[in-house]
Amino acid sequence: PPALAHRLDKDTAGCLVLGRHRKALALLGKLFATGAVEKTYWAVTLGAPPDDEGVIEAPLARRDATGRGWFMAVDPKGQPATTGYRVLGRGGGLTWLELTPKTGRTHQLRVHCAHVGAPMLGDPIYGRAAANGPRLHLLARAVSLPLSCSRPPVRVVAPVPEHMAAVLAACGARPEGEKDR
Repeated sequence: PPALAHRLDKDTAGCLVLGRHRKALALLGKLFATGAVEKTYWAVTLGAPPDDEGVIEAPLARRDATGRGWFMAVDPKGQPATTGYRVLGRGGGLTWLELTPKTGRTHQLRVHCAHVGAPMLGDPIYGRAAANGPRLHLLARAVSLPLSCSRPPVRVVAPVPEHMAAVLAACGARPEGEKDR
């Protein structure tokens, strides 16, 4: 049966890569480990990062807290973590971001956004999510896999989930399928 080639956080919607057999999983694992896979995420944040475009370089380490369980934190002694970002839209105190992780640390995008003052909407660990509030607004929007040297990469794009559609529209997104004018 197919098996996961990588992981997404539990509440993250979108693209997930699977391998159909051991040989495929080994190839996919190597592509992810070497950074050859291009991943694009969309997030809605409370507030905005300091600039409309930039790179967040902040090493991450795991922390344990009594009663809270484990979480990730920015720590100079942690593993290197790099995320590119670009503002795609704004509205009502919210920001629509495109995020491109250069590394693949646990909770990297969520911690990096919170670190620059723009926690993700609905994030119960690194944001200000309320009980019965919105779900995490993080979408693994696209993935590009260079599976062959002689063919273009395989690119897959995920649709916007229902719980994010209205908020993205408030930030300036057009309904999917609508042409730019």
